[in-house]
Amino acid sequence: MAPDALDAQLSYAQEPFIIRGLAAQWPLVAAGKAGDAAVRDYLVERARARSFPVNIGEPGGGDRLFYNAAMGMNFRMAQGPLAEILDGIIANADKADAPVIYLSSIDMGGYFDGLREENRLPLGNRVPIESIWIGGRTRIAAHNDVPHNLAICAVGRRRFTIFPPEEFANLYLGPLENTPAGRPVSMVDFRAPDFAAHPRFRDALDRAQVADLEPGDAIFVPSLWWHHVEGRAPLNALVNYWWSDVPTHLGKPEDALFHAILALRDLPAGDKARWRALFDHYVFANGAEVTDHLPVDARGILAPLTPETAGQIRARLLRSLSR
Repeated sequence: MAPDALDAQLSYAQEPFIIRGLAAQWPLVAAGKAGDAAVRDYLVERARARSFPVNIGEPGGGDRLFYNAAMGMNFRMAQGPLAEILDGIIANADKADAPVIYLSSIDMGGYFDGLREENRLPLGNRVPIESIWIGGRTRIAAHNDVPHNLAICAVGRRRFTIFPPEEFANLYLGPLENTPAGRPVSMVDFRAPDFAAHPRFRDALDRAQVADLEPGDAIFVPSLWWHHVEGRAPLNALVNYWWSDVPTHLGKPEDALFHAILALRDLPAGDKARWRALFDHYVFANGAEVTDHLPVDARGILAPLTPETAGQIRARLLRSLSR
């Protein structure tokens, strides 16, 4: 695909799409086709002399990185040299009682020399976060991300099961603050759904899209689309690019959600209704009637935000929350 064609497709896409063979010429993809040992050598040769963070599951705990029965995590965090971690993944491949070993969201520029330069995509003016995910057979519960995501299956096979943003209620999300990797996840076991406990999941499945990726294939997952991800080979490596189209001075919507839970959720019903109307007026509708009656130079934070007015809001919130 020509660089300008990919840039244009990413700029206008509103829904997920697949590009077969987008990264077929990558050296990492070629190493994967040569075998697991070739992947191991290719990555180790480029790894910096530092410890790599790794998730290690419970022996016999299956391939799902998730909660345990006490709603803690069924995996622990460790660190070690990349060569030893990859040797462990390869040695434990397809053993029934082997623990999951999974390197998640490893910054390619921070942990490798030359890896991202040798395996690149023409992403126009975007300045993405570039990460690599490496492991054996794994299942990552359905979750969403705020940035856009272009994910490349570089080694092994990946299956994405994707749902539109509005399906969140049908996915039976877990806690907001106690999460496996920073984002709330679906509590449904996709391999064995319990429809008695999660009946609305049937409705979610009616709108699901399933994408099976081979080495070199890419999938675009737009902001806030839910995705369940499976690594389906004894050794899998996925490279992904995250970026946002919104200005960097804007706040994070998830922070506003937490603040709203703190300040609004437990108010009396009448008060909540009045605050809902104010939020609709100032935030969600944000029509001309909000500011038309004010002089342009007196609109303050009601005008489109700038880095300066965004900073004023942050300072006000910091003062308020520190009391």
